This record gives sequence, structure tokens and C-alpha cells, in this order.
Amino acid sequence: MHIIIKIALLSLLSFPVYEQEIHERHPRVVLQDSLLSVYKEELQEALERGEPDTEARKHIQLGDFYMKNEVFTEAIGQYNEALEARSGMREDSIRCMLNLRIGEIYLSLKIFSKAKQYLEQGKAIAVQSKYVSGQARAEGLLGTCAEKEGHYLLALEHQQKSLELFEQTGDLRGIAFVHENIGSVYEDLKQYNIALGYFNRSLSYFEGRDDEALTSVLNNMGDMFRKTGNYKEALAYTEKALEMARRNGNLHQQKSAHQDIAEAYAGLGDYHKAYEHLQVYDVMYKEMNENRDINNFNTLQAAYEINQKEAQIEVLKHQNEVITANRNLILVSAIATLLLGGFGYVYFSRKRQVKAKLQQYKQRLLRAELDKKEMEERRLQDEINLKTAALSRYSLNMAQKNKLIADMASALKKIASRTQMDAHARIKLLAKELDDNLQIEEEWDEFMGFFKDIHPGFFQQLSVTATEKLSSAELRLAMLLRLNLSSKEIAPILRVTPDSVRVARYRLRKKLPIPPKQELVSFLMEL
Repeated sequence: MHIIIKIALLSLLSFPVYEQEIHERHPRVVLQDSLLSVYKEELQEALERGEPDTEARKHIQLGDFYMKNEVFTEAIGQYNEALEARSGMREDSIRCMLNLRIGEIYLSLKIFSKAKQYLEQGKAIAVQSKYVSGQARAEGLLGTCAEKEGHYLLALEHQQKSLELFEQTGDLRGIAFVHENIGSVYEDLKQYNIALGYFNRSLSYFEGRDDEALTSVLNNMGDMFRKTGNYKEALAYTEKALEMARRNGNLHQQKSAHQDIAEAYAGLGDYHKAYEHLQVYDVMYKEMNENRDINNFNTLQAAYEINQKEAQIEVLKHQNEVITANRNLILVSAIATLLLGGFGYVYFSRKRQVKAKLQQYKQRLLRAELDKKEMEERRLQDEINLKTAALSRYSLNMAQKNKLIADMASALKKIASRTQMDAHARIKLLAKELDDNLQIEEEWDEFMGFFKDIHPGFFQQLSVTATEKLSSAELRLAMLLRLNLSSKEIAPILRVTPDSVRVARYRLRKKLPIPPKQELVSFLMEL
């Protein structure tokens, strides 16, 4: 009745009075802010000193603090920070423990996919580092996870592996816990006799020891007798569990024991006592939920204050002015809003960054394409200029040769009209003059100079690439091939037959490192 009155008053009083009642009923809440501040300050000092080992230990300390106060998201964050701080260290047992703790949190939240992910990571680290105790614990938690998902055969397989590993280390307490877990699986399978046997083995270890875990085993024993219809035995074990839970101050176990005792009395037909215990269970259930909500609220409030989030805390305070019986729902909604806002900000921020990077990438592609087209246009223009110059030179050469032929014709006519002239000597002189004009090297020198202006590094690159020294005739042939002229076009320029050009091309190819499937012209064009 006293609890009910308090709950009614909580729904009527304003937030300041509600906050005062929190401190009156939960004096340890007053210490949370200062304790959390100390942990944060110590962590900051470790970060400033650059001590990764101390930093990791402080993150673990903060994670344990948040986990104890059931602020699981913060606990997971701190454990992950500790893993990050220890990423370059060799103490695999600590990394294994951190993964298992995160897995346990996800398991308690019934997020089984994430729980299995971290538990498997912890198990892999334990196997790699030969940390048998860690592997045993990982197998046990994986078994519990499989049991919660209804995969009972897989759960038994994991628990059996855990039992074998604990037996290797001689960890009797671990063995007792595994026996209790196996019994729980068989209880879910409704094989109560087998389950009872495993619970008895676990009980044989805990009996006579001042171990809080005995409460859970006694409750399980009571469940077994109650489910098999032996209500008197069930009452005996459950009342022992209740007494031990009271002695240890474990409200969760007390609440569970009152519910089990109520069911046992109902089975015996004593509905009055069953109702009494059920009332106590109901009051304790409400009180525990209220205490948990208050504790979570104050832990979150302290965390926000330390992280300089006074504005968000003010919002929470104003919201609590109108909180009644559904204040827990409002708190969860506020936290969910903050998380969704953060996720939304991160999502759109990343989306903007990706869009900007994509735009930059498209611009670079466009610029590269434009540069490529400009280079192609310059190359084509160079070829046009070169061919134009070559054509002009060819035309000039033709004109000179035509003049030479005309001069020769005039000289021959004079020889023919003069009977007293030494025709043989004059014709021989004309022939020599004709050969001299046909073998003028200045034309090639001028042409090659013009070619070098257009392709400045061609001859040097060709000489470096060649496996043997190239002759001047081979250099001329290579130059004409670089101009993409055919053998028929090259033959009159070099004053040889097309077949001779083909032979010269073959010899030139042998002096160059050209792959069998590549054409000579394409190789020269790439230089």
C-alpha cells in the first residue's frame, strides 16, 4: 500500500519534487554524477598522456558502470572504444572478454544476430590465443543464444563443448553453470527428469557455499518439481531461494521466487496464500520497474551533463513536468528521437559527401576526355601540317626535276644540231649532272629537320629501343613509315622498287623489339 501511494504521488507532483524523491529513495544516485565525472576525467588524462593501455582500462571501467546501470548503448560504445584502443596490443584475453561482454548485452536485449557476431569473434580470439577459459565461456553464451532462438540441439552442442573446456581448466564453478544451462535446455524440451539431474549436479557444487548463483539453481529446482506436480518439494526449494535472495538483496530473484511460490500454492489449492505472494510479486514488479526507470534516467542525465548537453537535459526536464504513469515511454521516445536525429544527420551528411565526390569524379572524367580530344586534335593537325609540308616539298621537287629535264632536253637538241661537237663527252657530262641532281642529300636533311620539329623525340627513342644500330637508310624508312605511307608510296621517294621496300621493312623489324602479333607501323606510331 505504501508503494502504491508513492506511485500515485509521483504522478501528481511536479518535476522538482519528483527529482527530490529520487535522491531520497536512491541516495547512491547522488554519487553517480561525481563517479561518472571521475571516470571521464581519468579517461581524458589517459588520452592526453597517450597511454593506450590506461585508456582501454578506463573505457572498460566506464562500460562496466553503464552496464551496471542498464544503459546498454553507452556500455557497448565504451567496450568498442576499449577494443579500438587495444587494437595493436597482444593481450588477446582482454579483447576476448570485451567481445563476450558486448555479446552478452545484445543477448540480454534479444538482438541475437549481433550477439552471435560478437560471441563468435570472442571465441575466434580465444581459440587463436589458446585462451581456454574464454573459449569455454564463449561456447556457453552461444549455447544460451541458440536456446533463446529455439535451436535446442545446437544449444546442447555448444554447452557440451563449454563443459569439456571447463573440465580441462578444472573450473568447478564454470562446470556448475554449464550444468545449470544444460538443465535449462532440457527444461525447455520438457524432459524434466534429465533437466532435474543436471540441476542437481549444479546444486551439489553451490550447496554450502556463499555464492549468489545458488539462488538461481534453487529456483530452477523448484520449477522442476512444480512442473512435475510435486508442489511441496517445489515450495521447499523456492522458499530457500527466496530466503537467500533476501539475504543478498537480489530483488530480481525475490520477485521471481514470489511468483513461483504463488504458482506452487495455487497447485496445492491454497489460493489465499497464492494471492498474497502474487500481490507481493506485483508490488515488487512495479517497484523494480520504477527503480530501473529512475536509475536509467539519472545515469543518462549525468552522462549528458558531462558531455555538455545541457539543452537536451532541459528538454528532458520540461518533458518530465507532464510525465505521469507513462513517463518511461516519453523518456524512451526522447532518446529514440535523439538517436534517429543523429542517424539522419550522419546519413544525409554521408549522402552529400558521396554526391560531391561523384560530381568531382564526373568532372575529372570530363576534363580527361577533353584533354584526350585536344591531344588527338593536335596530333591530327600535326599530321596535316606535316603532310602539307611534304606535299609542298614534293611539288617543289617535281618543279625542279621538270626544269632539269627541260634543260637536259635543250642541251641534247644543241648537241644534235652541232655536228662538230664531241657528242659523247657532252652526253657523259649531262648524265653526270643528272645523277648529281638526283642524289642531293640536302633535300633529306631539310626534310628530316622538318620531321624532327614535329616529332622531336622519335629518332632518339627509336635508337634507344632498337636492338642493333640503324643505318641512315633504315632511319629514313622508319620516318616515312611513321608518316603512315605505304610501300608503294615509299618506293619512288627512295628510288627503289616496292619489293625492295618490303625487304627493307623486314630487316628494320628484326632490329626492333616488336611482339609477333604487332604491326611495324603501329609500333612506330606509338614511339
